[in-house]
Amino acid sequence: MHPAAIEAMVVELGRTGNASSLHDAGRAARRVVEESRELLAARLGARPSEVILTAGGTEADNLAVKGIFWARRAERSDRTRVLVSAVEHHAVLDPAAWLAEHEGAEVVLLPVDRSGCVELGALQAELAAHGDRTALLSLMWANNEVGTVQPVHEAVELAHAAGVPVHVDAVQAVGQLEVEFAALGADAMTVSGHKLGGPVGVGALVARRDVPLVPVLHGGGQERGVRSGTVDVASARAFAVAVDHAVTERPAFAARVASLRDELVAGIVRAVPDALPQGAGVAGRGGERLPANAHVVFPGCEGDSLLFLLDSHGVRCSTGSACRAGVPQPSHVLLACGVPAQEARGALRLSLGRTTSRADVERVVGVIAEVVERARAAG
Repeated sequence: MHPAAIEAMVVELGRTGNASSLHDAGRAARRVVEESRELLAARLGARPSEVILTAGGTEADNLAVKGIFWARRAERSDRTRVLVSAVEHHAVLDPAAWLAEHEGAEVVLLPVDRSGCVELGALQAELAAHGDRTALLSLMWANNEVGTVQPVHEAVELAHAAGVPVHVDAVQAVGQLEVEFAALGADAMTVSGHKLGGPVGVGALVARRDVPLVPVLHGGGQERGVRSGTVDVASARAFAVAVDHAVTERPAFAARVASLRDELVAGIVRAVPDALPQGAGVAGRGGERLPANAHVVFPGCEGDSLLFLLDSHGVRCSTGSACRAGVPQPSHVLLACGVPAQEARGALRLSLGRTTSRADVERVVGVIAEVVERARAAG
C-alpha cells in the first residue's frame, strides 16, 4: 500500500459511523465517502454519480457482466450473446460461463493474435452478424498476464455502432496507462484498489447513469441501488487516496518501471538465451504493453518449480494470474496466443512496482540461470 493510503485508512478506522446513518457520526462518514467518490471520479475522468463502490475488481466485473446481461435480456428476450476476448481475467470469463450454464447466454470468445491483442476484424464480423442479439461486450484494457494493451477505444466505437454496450476491465490499466472514462466512451469500467497502492478488498464499477444494471447483491439499496451493503468508509478513503497518487504520479512511474522492465527482460534473455518473452512489444512484435509487466516462458520448465526456486532467493513472482494460483495447468492466455501447452507450463510473470529498484532487477538476473537449470533438472 502507498504510505498515504495507509495513513488515510488508519485515521478512518479510528472513527465511528455508518455512512447510511442519519446521526452526526453517520453524516460525517457519508461526507468522507462522497468526498472519496469525488476524488475517484476526478482522477478517473468520470462523474461522481458514476462511481459505484464495490469490494474489489471481481465483484465489479460480476456486476457489470451479469447486471448488464440481465437488464439487456429483459428488454429483448433473444438478446443473449456475450462477447469477451479469449484472454480476459477469470473474473469476467467465469461470470460469462455461469450465465451460459444457468441463464441461457451464448458466450463468444473473440480470438487474439500472437501478442494477445484482440482481433478487431473478428469483433466487427460478430457484431455485423449478431449485433441485434448481443447483450454486451466485455474487454480488458490491458492483460494481467502478458501485459498487452487492447485497442479499447476502437472496440468501443465498433460496439456502439452496433448498439452494444461495453464493459472495460481497467484493473491493470489505472496507474500505468492514461485512463479517462468519459474519453473512452465505454458504458462501464472496473477498477481495483490493491493494484495501485490501495487496500485489498475495495474497488469500483464506474458506470454511466443510463447503462442498465440489475443488482447482483440485494439488501439496503446502497450505491445507486445496485450494490447493497454497508459502505466501508476507511477502505473507500484509502482507495481514493491511492488512485489520486497513482494517477498523479503515473508519467514518472511508468517511465521508470518501463526502463527497469526492459533491463530485466534483456538480462533474463542474456542469462537464459532460449527464454521466450511474451506479449506485445517483445520478440519483434508490435503493440503497446504495460510498463510494469514482464512475462517470459522458459521451455523445459514447470512454472511452479521456477516460482518456488525464485522464492527461495527472495524473488516473488507468479506463474500467471495470482487469482488462479495453485492450479497446475497452462495459462488460458498463453494458449489463446498460440503458445504450445507444454511451453506454456514454463511461464513466469514478473511485476514491477513503486518500490522496485535496479537492485531487485539485478537480483533476478543474477539467479535466473541457476534457477532455470535446477527447474529443468527437476523435470
